[in-house]
Amino acid sequence: MRWFVAVFLVSTRPRQWSKNLVVLSALLFALEFRDGGSVLLAVGAMLLFTVISGGHYVLNDVIDVALDQQHPTKRHRPIAAGQLSRSIATGAAFFMILTSTVLGFVLAWPLGIALTSYVLLQVMYTRWLKHIVVLDLLAISVGFVLRAAGGALAISVAISPWLYICTFLLALFLAVSKRWAELAGQPSAQNSRPVLGTYTPDFLRTLIVITVTSTLISYTLYTFSAPNLPANHSMMLTVPIVLYGLLRYVYLVQVRGVGEAPERLLLEDRGILASSALWVLMSGAILQFAA
Repeated sequence: MRWFVAVFLVSTRPRQWSKNLVVLSALLFALEFRDGGSVLLAVGAMLLFTVISGGHYVLNDVIDVALDQQHPTKRHRPIAAGQLSRSIATGAAFFMILTSTVLGFVLAWPLGIALTSYVLLQVMYTRWLKHIVVLDLLAISVGFVLRAAGGALAISVAISPWLYICTFLLALFLAVSKRWAELAGQPSAQNSRPVLGTYTPDFLRTLIVITVTSTLISYTLYTFSAPNLPANHSMMLTVPIVLYGLLRYVYLVQVRGVGEAPERLLLEDRGILASSALWVLMSGAILQFAA
């Protein structure tokens, strides 16, 4: 039993769990982190998204087992390596997804709707969208927006549309960078992700320029136009931090040749970690004291 739990946990890709921190964005920008009840609801929503996304990773590994076995690193995943039964993994994954969705409705019915939408999007992505050029990238980005929206719905607050736009564009930038790194770093990766064959390095490099520029412009506009931010526009002080983080990421992807695993970069690169921590601390301080 312990072996199954350990192997199944690996299949849920714990490194990916950090992506669900975006669920807490509404808690920060609506200043609800000062309310204990809101904190519990937001953390609960984040955990539900984490469990659901983990279940979808397992199902994705079951569906793509033949392709993963051809990949230089993915072939070591428990299901591709034959360490985990596909039927048992499928049943456990469905249980995780269905239970978490129901709990979402119990926690707050708008959150339940967001979770249901996220589940449907993941099903569409796994079955169809991930095989269609550009739509695969857009689907990933919409998934992050649903996470952010779910966090806001869980605590019943409205946040600026600009934040959703920034979330969408930042997620799109990370997804494009991931595709570029996969295509440039491991040509054999096309065997396990056929959609890579429809992209070219030049096209993806162009998309990186477009998305990183759009993200920066959108965030800059957000800092002085969002109605829930301080009227003295002090939030603009965080723009250089965001700029550094974006440029650092572009450097790591295009110069250092990394980026196939964004979750590792976001958690292991000191520059990215420092800028992220500084952004959170400065944003929290500005929202708390500069209003």
